[in-house]
Amino acid sequence: MKISSTEFIKSAFTQEHWPRDARPEIAFLGRSNVGKSSLINSLLGVRGLARTSRTPGRTQSLNYFLINNRFYFVDLPGYGFARVPKAIKASWGEMASDYLAKRRELVLSIQIVDSRHEPTTQDLQLNEWLQHHERPGLVVATKSDKLSNNELRKNMERIRKTLHAETVVAYSAVTGRGRDEIWQVINVALDAGF
Repeated sequence: MKISSTEFIKSAFTQEHWPRDARPEIAFLGRSNVGKSSLINSLLGVRGLARTSRTPGRTQSLNYFLINNRFYFVDLPGYGFARVPKAIKASWGEMASDYLAKRRELVLSIQIVDSRHEPTTQDLQLNEWLQHHERPGLVVATKSDKLSNNELRKNMERIRKTLHAETVVAYSAVTGRGRDEIWQVINVALDAGF
């Protein structure tokens, strides 16, 4: 897909803040520090649109980015390692589950895992939730450039088996590996969803 425009629109903390324009939405979900913002920026070919940080848990809201004036990328708060108060962590989980359960415009959920590590219990729970609620999804394993081809092949198979995923796309924000495959899935979701 040719990207002609990207724009940060808003941060949403509650359902009342969600956009009302009925454009389709692609959600990005994953552990804190798994590379969600880097994935979004590299898919769009821009720097700094989605904020990256070395400190886990920086994303504390649903962040909406309007792409080509046609659809949204939605960056959800990460789960897991964030060093924040438990009450805030709980509200993030509630915010994300409300969005995933209720958002009619959501046409694809991209679950991001780290290719270097086995999926966590939280990764598995999120994947099972998406499958149970029959939400269209794609698993993307980031940081694939940090592994040898042999290690990557083994880890991808382990991720596939653990998450019971038909397809897992190996991705690298550094080399662009997997970019075309992800855009193919996004295009199909956009065409089918609206």
